[in-house]
Amino acid sequence: MFKVSHLASGYGQSEVIHDVNLSVEKQEIVAVMGRNGMGKTTLFKTLMGILPMRGGSISIDGQEVGAMESYQRVASGVAYVPQGRMIFPNMTVLENIQTGLPANAQGKVPEELYALFPVLYDMRGRKGGNLSGGQQQQLAIARALATNPKVLLLDEPTEGIQPSIIKDIAKSLKEIRKLRQLTIIVSEQVLSFTLEIADRFFVIDKGRFVYEDTRAHVDAATISRYLSV
Repeated sequence: MFKVSHLASGYGQSEVIHDVNLSVEKQEIVAVMGRNGMGKTTLFKTLMGILPMRGGSISIDGQEVGAMESYQRVASGVAYVPQGRMIFPNMTVLENIQTGLPANAQGKVPEELYALFPVLYDMRGRKGGNLSGGQQQQLAIARALATNPKVLLLDEPTEGIQPSIIKDIAKSLKEIRKLRQLTIIVSEQVLSFTLEIADRFFVIDKGRFVYEDTRAHVDAATISRYLSV
């Protein structure tokens, strides 16, 4: 479904991502784990087209998207929830979700989005900036889902969120995967969260994948060592 081959990218003279390979099946949830500064956000920005590739390829359903602009990747089925959520604070919850809707939806939010996140229905007239961190994260995910993606990229979704809400987000992501037959790639530092949702685990260290395993064989102690400072 989603394939990354020999990907390289970075900023200015610095190459941050080196020869990354990743192949994700339909309806699979993959966790990319690593400490701050190891390349998670740079990788996700490259996958989304915010940063240009320096080498390699990115394809979705066999279609090469690596040379596409970000909006073209969205049209091809990639959605992105950035680190820090990046919702529009002065727009209402409803308006935030509507920014993700395709033109043919005519501004109508699908009922299933509100069913996944009932709090957003209750708060649809409230300004996004007045929501809690957990509610803003749910809003950012709903806005991304409004684009009808095949692949959802989530960059550090648990950052700054209380543990009870993290459990709710984990549950919602598993429901979304089933409902939408969605492929999900999540970057994260919270191992308990990824152990709850992921089918496969990768660890990124200094821009390279240094560990990979399936849920059945995952070595939590090894991953923890890479996450500790």
